[in-house]
Amino acid sequence: MTQMKKLPLCMVALSLTACAYAQKNTGDPQKYAKYISADDARKHLSILASDAYEGRETGKPGADKAANYIAGEFKKLGLQAPVNGSYFLDVPLTENSTKINLSINGQDLTNGKDFIASRGAASDKPVNASEVVFIGYGTDAEIGTTDLTNKVLLWVNEDKPEAGKTPNTSYRLSNARTQIVKNLQSKNPALILAVNGEIANMLKRFGSGATAPRLTIKADAAKPASTQAVVLNTTPAIADQILKSTGKTYDQIKTGAAQSLKADIKLNIHNETKDVKAVDVLGFMPGTDLKDEVLVFSAHYDHIGLVADPNAKDKVNNGADDDGSGTTGILEIARAFSEAKKAGHGPRRSILFLGNVGEEKGLLGSEYYTDHPVFPLANTITDLNIDMIGRVGYEYIGKPDSANYVYTIGSAMLSKELHQINEEADKKYVNIEQDYKYDDPNDPNRFYYRSDHYNFAKHGVPIIFYFNGVHDDYHQPGDEVSKINFPLLAKRATLVYYTGWELANRDKRPVVDAAPATK
Repeated sequence: MTQMKKLPLCMVALSLTACAYAQKNTGDPQKYAKYISADDARKHLSILASDAYEGRETGKPGADKAANYIAGEFKKLGLQAPVNGSYFLDVPLTENSTKINLSINGQDLTNGKDFIASRGAASDKPVNASEVVFIGYGTDAEIGTTDLTNKVLLWVNEDKPEAGKTPNTSYRLSNARTQIVKNLQSKNPALILAVNGEIANMLKRFGSGATAPRLTIKADAAKPASTQAVVLNTTPAIADQILKSTGKTYDQIKTGAAQSLKADIKLNIHNETKDVKAVDVLGFMPGTDLKDEVLVFSAHYDHIGLVADPNAKDKVNNGADDDGSGTTGILEIARAFSEAKKAGHGPRRSILFLGNVGEEKGLLGSEYYTDHPVFPLANTITDLNIDMIGRVGYEYIGKPDSANYVYTIGSAMLSKELHQINEEADKKYVNIEQDYKYDDPNDPNRFYYRSDHYNFAKHGVPIIFYFNGVHDDYHQPGDEVSKINFPLLAKRATLVYYTGWELANRDKRPVVDAAPATK
């Protein structure tokens, strides 16, 4: 060992201070924000949302093309392939094809036109009933001691009205109704018919895809077939048909007492399954002195594929906004961080750029990642999730600030500090209006539960979800590249970048000060 002369104590202290400063001197984020550009975003999205990618449906060739494109861009940017040398994390899925034959009082009904089944496995045990049990809003007080075993239930799929409170009447299950469904299924009925006034319009717009096979994450071990009663969402008009022989209408009994009603109900369900291959796409940038902690930027690259109607003029649901825009935003943010790293200003914390598959099928890719994380969730400090940032939503059409807003959801739900970090980044660098209208786990639209960030949040990882709101082309063939506002997309992505820069380089991770909200 080479002998060293002793240095004065003050010089040692100065040396250590300089070293620490060098570790934390991560450069000026504004210098690299310029790499997030509208022109570059247009280049990526014109490929990802092209007809050649056939709507990027999970398990189909178009999604594979998108995954390969994203991986190729990650490689060009110098990101590491963290899955045993690959950019792809296999997400094993099962395709579940279900044929439902339902007749009511002798009339055959059509899946996707008259009703739609809720997600999830259900019993394929035939139903042949001569009565329906109306259970109102499904509360314990309404059910009382009524035995629901093997019965067909007619249920008002709305929150029960309360004095002085506007009830949630959306067809999307609120937290309270989710618990009601679980409670009803635990009583082993034969079938639950959930009636809601919004179902008719939903079926008219989206019903053509109702009979398409559904994907689920393949179980690690074989599970017994489900014995839970299927939930069929239907309309007040079908409820009237159920009640026809009673001489009553749905509106007449809706707020009345629970009762048994005569009706002829026949149901047959046939299920088939097969394995489907899909992948999440991961690009990794290792950090410096805080490299064991990981910041995630996420977006789903899948969409809903081809139009079911063979006579449709436009057969491709391109998904330019949903979520080609978010995927493009991730690529732009990755580009900015890569340029910073090349200039010697890489992040202190590691960064994972995560392209999720199967979001449109039920948040499957993010669920699989958070259940099988490549990097421990305990070390994951935040997920910044982008889902639709290229358009103007209904509420902002025609407003003066239509090109300068973003809906921000969930930033304070687990960490008030994260909310503050995001706000400060916006005020310092971007000055885009952050609208918190949907920032509520009880919002009737349930946006907090409807994108990939939720699978991180349910594990206690703080999240922010950036979103432009829905529009007429949501899940329609009209969601085209030509309708994207690329400067607005870039501005929204820039906010996410600046927030991420602060999170990746600050001394401490955001403090978690709340418990996760559950469905």
